[in-house]
Amino acid sequence: MPAMQTDSVISHDVIEQLADARRRTDELFAVVNPDALYDRPITERHRIVFYIGHLEAFDWNLFHERALGLKSFHPEFDRLFAFGIDPVGGGLPTDQHSDWPRISAVQDYVEKIRAVLDVKLADALADSRFPTSDGFSLATLLNVAIEHRLMHAETLAYMLHQLPLDRKVRRSEILTSVTSPVGHDNVDHGSVEIPAGTATLGLGRDSGVFGWDNEYEAHTVDVPAFAMDRYKVTNQQYLEFINAGGYKTRAFWGAGGGNNNNNNNEDWEWISAQGISHPAFWKRTNNQWLYRTMFDDVPLPLDWPVYVSQAEAEAYARWAGRSLPTEAEWQRAAYATTYSRERAYPWGEQVPDATRGNFDFARWSPTPVNALPEGRSAFGVHGMLGNGWEWTSTEFAPFPGFKPFPFYRGYSADFFDGKHFVLKGGSARTAACMLRRTFRNWFQAHYQFAYTGFRCVSR
Repeated sequence: MPAMQTDSVISHDVIEQLADARRRTDELFAVVNPDALYDRPITERHRIVFYIGHLEAFDWNLFHERALGLKSFHPEFDRLFAFGIDPVGGGLPTDQHSDWPRISAVQDYVEKIRAVLDVKLADALADSRFPTSDGFSLATLLNVAIEHRLMHAETLAYMLHQLPLDRKVRRSEILTSVTSPVGHDNVDHGSVEIPAGTATLGLGRDSGVFGWDNEYEAHTVDVPAFAMDRYKVTNQQYLEFINAGGYKTRAFWGAGGGNNNNNNNEDWEWISAQGISHPAFWKRTNNQWLYRTMFDDVPLPLDWPVYVSQAEAEAYARWAGRSLPTEAEWQRAAYATTYSRERAYPWGEQVPDATRGNFDFARWSPTPVNALPEGRSAFGVHGMLGNGWEWTSTEFAPFPGFKPFPFYRGYSADFFDGKHFVLKGGSARTAACMLRRTFRNWFQAHYQFAYTGFRCVSR
């Protein structure tokens, strides 16, 4: 997908970017059997039908009065589909299938919004005198709409990952590597030494590049020397932790959140109460570990990155005598160089492509952790963009100078609560435009279902 328009430059290409983002989400809804559209694949989230309405309601609520001066034609749906649910927090939803409108009514709502917005946005782009809204340009609002939808393209993918296989319409999926990696047993799973230096976090407000409110303001952090895993932790490595009694040993399960000396037992209470004994993407059948891909259960691919919650990642790190990286450590390992200049991407300045990482919807599943060596960082750390987000120990919090978007005040600020933690990198289902080095993702420590892996550090 093309890069996002800047705040100062906008063209009709952005309309095609919005159309492409719509195609991404439409393709995902087409994976669902029609009789499964009211299912709830993940108990902490809305039913699938909500997201069909939500994506258009978000765009409509963003544009119709603020930017285009339009009156609502269905205020009830505008409210019903306005807000999602924060996973693992605030109690589980209790709505019933019958609480939601018929799918035909939701689809009619979607079609009407698209038809109106397409015409009005095209007219607005043709008007060079088009006013800004809340001090933000139309380009910013369009970028918000596009990236919001692309984030949901990833959210929907991992939701549908948990939908029973017989509730989905099968699509083709290539499970072999995109290259010919070295065999897993010959992979150097050792560490890479990262020298002391600085890391730049955040985006400058005068950069002309689109970013979400939590990405501002740019600042520099001093980072002491540390060593980081060359590759993400694999399923095989995590299996060793399980076989060593990892889920049965209370000492490995602290409070969550990166403090290896914390004796609070929230994580232990969580796995005990929920009966959690393995990653959510794994299942045990006839004494064999299987992995749930989007469309099949396959023998556990040992050289793929493991996807787990932060609490599980922390427990593994404790077992290994190591830690999760801070956001600043991750940033330095990914983008710093042996000279003072930082790179746009771990591999350099070249725009992301299929030789550099597993991202931008190219695949449904991970690749082996060593499959794409062209994506390594200047220090030799592999796979930092794509193939699975990476947990850090850093609480999701505002950078100095943070200002919430006035048109979306809760996007970040609602989650500055000490319970959410920063993830960096991206997954196979992360759009290329969100691979910029300042992008920050976040989840609660006990959320197992996203495409989130990790690597460890020692200091």
